[in-house]
Amino acid sequence: MLYTLYEMQHAAFAPIRFWADQGQRFFSHPYNPVSRTPYGKVMAASLDMVELLTRRYGKPKFGFEKVTVDGVECPVEEQILSRRPFGQLKHFKRANCCHRKDPRVLVVAPMSGHFATLLRGTVEALLPNHEVYITDWRDARDIPMADGSFDLDDYVDYLVDWLTDLGPNTHVLAVCQPSVPVYAALALMEAEGHPCTPPSVTMMGGPIDTRRNPTEVNKLAMTRPHSWFEDNVITVVPLPNAGFMRKVYPGFLQLAGFMAMNLGDHFMKHHEMFEHLIIGADEDADKTRAFYDEYKAVMDMTAEFYLQTIDVVFQRHLLPDGKWVSKGRLVDPKAIKNTALMAVEGEFDDISGVGQTKAALDIAVNLPEEKKKYLLAKGVGHYGIFNGSRWRTNIAPVVADFMRTHDHVIGKSPAGAVAPAVEAPAKAAKPQPKKAPSRTARPARATTTTTKRRTKA
Repeated sequence: MLYTLYEMQHAAFAPIRFWADQGQRFFSHPYNPVSRTPYGKVMAASLDMVELLTRRYGKPKFGFEKVTVDGVECPVEEQILSRRPFGQLKHFKRANCCHRKDPRVLVVAPMSGHFATLLRGTVEALLPNHEVYITDWRDARDIPMADGSFDLDDYVDYLVDWLTDLGPNTHVLAVCQPSVPVYAALALMEAEGHPCTPPSVTMMGGPIDTRRNPTEVNKLAMTRPHSWFEDNVITVVPLPNAGFMRKVYPGFLQLAGFMAMNLGDHFMKHHEMFEHLIIGADEDADKTRAFYDEYKAVMDMTAEFYLQTIDVVFQRHLLPDGKWVSKGRLVDPKAIKNTALMAVEGEFDDISGVGQTKAALDIAVNLPEEKKKYLLAKGVGHYGIFNGSRWRTNIAPVVADFMRTHDHVIGKSPAGAVAPAVEAPAKAAKPQPKKAPSRTARPARATTTTTKRRTKA
């Protein structure tokens, strides 16, 4: 019923959006003398805001057309390597870069409301010196019931399959929520000696152990009974969507939660955008518009995935306790012995508190300390870990150096690259022979420290 009411509301606003769009065009047209008057500018800005606030935002595009590599602009082509019902594996192929031996990295995007395009800035910073792939998840409301279900265990299986498709020596970068399934996939692959186990895994702002420094988001998920989420946030996709009758956690509810966390900030940003439109500061207005075009583009996630994540990650903490059984397979952090791990956290992260991602290093008790790395980004919030100037200048170079150091082929920084003034991680030890896989398939500063050896109490 809730989803149906949302669809009805959206349909009811359609005429208003149409006339607001036409009115905005009329009052801002250069041939209209009223457009140069204070009245015309206020009307154009007001109608523009009405259209923006009532629009349904579709999936954005990555929009990469070229990248500068070694001082030369190279075209970028988006290729789909694998299509599956709930997601696809996308490759950003750089033309004329066959001569470079760059690390191959799989960027695992979160399935937590936003599309993979939220990581556009993440991919953009990696493209010049990496061969980049990304998990591109689908909106659950567009997936027919005939395609089956999708839960957290299926997410893990997708990752193992895609890493197998990409082959050995593929690094993994997990942003936020997927740090958990990525860690699970790694533990399972290490346990069975999978030949495509990644040489390094970097986790950024991930909820590995939410009992450490819990945020308000964590507390909500940890204190509410499981039945509360099933009764209050799960609804059924209505017609005319392709996913008719599928149970989902709808994107519009997720967006409402995102906005409510910082409602005052969002109000001020919209007010500033309105003023920029009036005075003709189009560049500033376009920046705000671009941000919200991405921020308001949300997707539904399947009910089974959301509810299992609440149960496994936030309520029973099965991963850090070593008790998660995924489709009959024990996810044991002790199995991680070869893959280098890096944890990145933001000092002001209000989604995943400081210490939650670092827990990934602590529970990998059989991994040598020289293969563990920790980075605390000073003055950075959750979004700033993987997007923006602080990500590009303070975090991305450290992550890139970590991948190259532990790459099985390269093992060193790219020619001409300037690494930040941080302690370089030790060179990775030679990997152990592996068995054949089984058939079960304000100014920002960044500080880097290496996890210390744990001492007995």
